Amino acid sequence: MKPIWIVDDDPSIRFVLEKALAREGLTTRSFDSPRAVLDALADASDDGPQVLVSDIRMPGSTGLQLLEQVRRQRPRLPVIIMTAYSDLDSAVAAFQGGAFEYLPKPFDLPKAVELIRRAADESLRDEEASAEALQVAPEMLGQAPAMQDVFRAIGRLSQSHVTVLITGESGTGKELVARALHKHSPRAGGPFVAINTAAIPRDLLESELFGHERGAFTGAQALRRGRFEQAEGGTLFLDEIGDMPLELQTRLLRVLSDGHYYRVGGHAPIKANVRVIAATHQNLEQRVREGAFREDLYHRLNVIRLRLPPLRQRREDIPLLARFFLQQSARQLAVEPKRLSPEALAALQRYDFPGNVRQLENLCHWLTVMAPAQVVGVEDLPPEVLQALAAPAAPADLGTAVTPATPRAPADRAGPGGPAGWEDALRAEALQLLHAQPGQVWDALTQRFERCLIEAALHHTHGRRIDAAQRLGIGRNTITRKIDELGLDG
Repeated sequence: MKPIWIVDDDPSIRFVLEKALAREGLTTRSFDSPRAVLDALADASDDGPQVLVSDIRMPGSTGLQLLEQVRRQRPRLPVIIMTAYSDLDSAVAAFQGGAFEYLPKPFDLPKAVELIRRAADESLRDEEASAEALQVAPEMLGQAPAMQDVFRAIGRLSQSHVTVLITGESGTGKELVARALHKHSPRAGGPFVAINTAAIPRDLLESELFGHERGAFTGAQALRRGRFEQAEGGTLFLDEIGDMPLELQTRLLRVLSDGHYYRVGGHAPIKANVRVIAATHQNLEQRVREGAFREDLYHRLNVIRLRLPPLRQRREDIPLLARFFLQQSARQLAVEPKRLSPEALAALQRYDFPGNVRQLENLCHWLTVMAPAQVVGVEDLPPEVLQALAAPAAPADLGTAVTPATPRAPADRAGPGGPAGWEDALRAEALQLLHAQPGQVWDALTQRFERCLIEAALHHTHGRRIDAAQRLGIGRNTITRKIDELGLDG
């Protein structure tokens, strides 16, 4: 680990921090002015600090000015600002300037050391993540077996011109797969042209696909090249093909069959040298049965099919994807990338993500903007995620009495992630109640917790209270009192 740099014009502060950090096995380097720090940073032979701890008011310059200059030179370096002037303006300015933390004087020395240690640990994690990012600049990410199957299929198709149909729920990354198929194909030197057939009005879609001649219809002031012409020699990606109108399906079938098409209003056939990749989130077989999609076109498109799994079927990829998206969002916003705590990551891995990878990407962007700390906790996750995680953990009808003679079997409260996730579900439920029922959270959750324990114990002992109390590790008077308080005896 690189040294911790301390800058303060007060030698006693420098001395105290040096000794305290040395006891923790951390090396230090001290400076008495911001100018000395900047000179040391400019020294090419110096590897720089792991963390910079700076006073806010010093002769000649301020810690905030130093923070601004350091952030320009080393944007990933954690900077902790110390000050004896604990005012709101200083705190706001420090955080707006990108400080890792704001430390008011006089500070508790163990807490200050703990804060510096945390900043150093996060700095090391940043360096490891940056090194990995430099090694890998992936076009697609996935370690799950289902995604590995997709990668293998792309590899097998790398020398092929065959038509491919990509299916999967919205947000699973169908266009990314289409781009990868193009990039690793013999047509990689040609254009990749994408069109969402569901996003263009049906009266304009024909012209978008095939182009039009000048004067073909009102408003056609000039000849227009359609997407087929734009993709000449490359790949045309037809997204949401299941929504294509039937009359255009006929024209597309003709292109796939004989390789020729006509511009709208045109009379001369145009040879198409284009590979077609189509995608849909719909069940095309069902659309064929309903008469909404031509069966012959379906078979023309369905030469090779790639099925993309929803994110809930590849939960092991969530940590990898989340880290990538958090880093991507941080680069876009020119801020430090946020990191997910183990508890937050575990919570996301239990969430079903109805919007799939696209929803995870949007969530990471939301966290980059809205999460208050660099390390994202469970409580920082968006409300819709917390609500979804809390729903499975909600107890059964609490008003229903359970008699000891015929105890009710306890429902599975573990949620989608299994028994190990009950603590996160409890945290999420607590966060909701803290907003909805302030002042009542402790009693409400304690009663529900006790109810679940006693119901489970009574079920296990077939209603025998003394046995249930012994197994729970409480007295028989206690369990009798709790059964009365919770209404479990009527």
